Amino acid sequence: MKWYDYLAVFVMMYPGVMAIYWTITGVLYFLFWENRAREPEFAYDDDAPMVSVLIPCYNEADNLNSSIPHLLNLEYPNYELIFINDGSKDDTLKIIQSWAKMAEKVVAVDQENGGKASAMNNGLRHARGKYIVGIDGDAILDYYAIDYLIQTMESDPTLGAVTGNPRVRNRSTVLGKLQVAEFSSIIGLIKRSQSIMGTLFTVSGVIMCIRKDIANQIGGWSDNMITDDIDVSWKTQTAGYNIAYEPRALCWVLMPETIRGLYKQRLRWAQGGAEVVMKYFSSVWRLHNFRLWPLYFEYIVTLIWAYSMFGMMFYGFYQLAVNGSISNFNLLEVSSIITLILFMMQFSISLLIDSRYESNLFRYFVSCIWYPYVFWLLNSLTLAHGFPKALFRNKNRKATWVSPDRGVQ
Repeated sequence: MKWYDYLAVFVMMYPGVMAIYWTITGVLYFLFWENRAREPEFAYDDDAPMVSVLIPCYNEADNLNSSIPHLLNLEYPNYELIFINDGSKDDTLKIIQSWAKMAEKVVAVDQENGGKASAMNNGLRHARGKYIVGIDGDAILDYYAIDYLIQTMESDPTLGAVTGNPRVRNRSTVLGKLQVAEFSSIIGLIKRSQSIMGTLFTVSGVIMCIRKDIANQIGGWSDNMITDDIDVSWKTQTAGYNIAYEPRALCWVLMPETIRGLYKQRLRWAQGGAEVVMKYFSSVWRLHNFRLWPLYFEYIVTLIWAYSMFGMMFYGFYQLAVNGSISNFNLLEVSSIITLILFMMQFSISLLIDSRYESNLFRYFVSCIWYPYVFWLLNSLTLAHGFPKALFRNKNRKATWVSPDRGVQ
């Protein structure tokens, strides 16, 4: 075999090998942790710890009147809703101020535009709770989501933060259905797998919980990072605390419905991950942070895979142009078929696990078939694009707002 053949096997088989790893470890997490979790009873507890829900808002006037009534009907007995208007240009401030007059739980905070991280830090200063829950302005929490988050935090003193289970609300388009399949069968399974080590590459910015004292200890959210949620995750973990995934804490979110919006979102995630990997390089390799080494190693290998994939594609096009054929095409074909079979196994098992939280998930199985062809290429492209953007971005420049379909704001 020549170098190109080895590269092709690596590119085609690496996702399949990771699919096996994520499936096995995800199933172990489900059997020994998730499936044995008891139901919380905070609704009957007069001493339930206070929770401050921070909702940073930028031009969310179209969503607030539909999301706030849901937030006011959460089952958890002791919480406040802190809406931070970050210099919105629409009626966001007017809406949250009107709700603050009607509902005792609602607190309205106004500030000049400074970005999501700045808004979260401002909300942290106003928070009265022992725990901070952060969600997006267009997010709709399941009525028991906070109960599950706090139960997990209270049961393990080594936890600094916990993230919930985002569910895609908008499913009318092909991209929406693909993302339902992705969140159920890829992202959720990876978080289950990573949780076995007590580490996560990132909490989800649309639903996360952190102890207030830890948030203050690590200096809150960094306003110069492109993804504040990835950064606060690594801040928390390098400070010595673990992070967990709580799949029962559901949060319904809006996701991109256009190729342009999806690419911008994934490029932002890729750039944010690269920035964090570079920022915490010296901290991660200290012995007391050894539990973070697998996350770091996986990221580096995945980055190598992304560039290898493009190298293989360009060399394949060169072979077609010069020789009229691709050498060892049969090897590529066999490798891709094996990987696709492994993907189908992963999709089936993860959809089965997630179906306990949402019925009829298997109707999206057909969408899963297209995942390797659409998101595999998209993720490799954004990884390869995001790393140099992170390398040369001016870190003194504050990060800007991003919404699912409206792009950078």
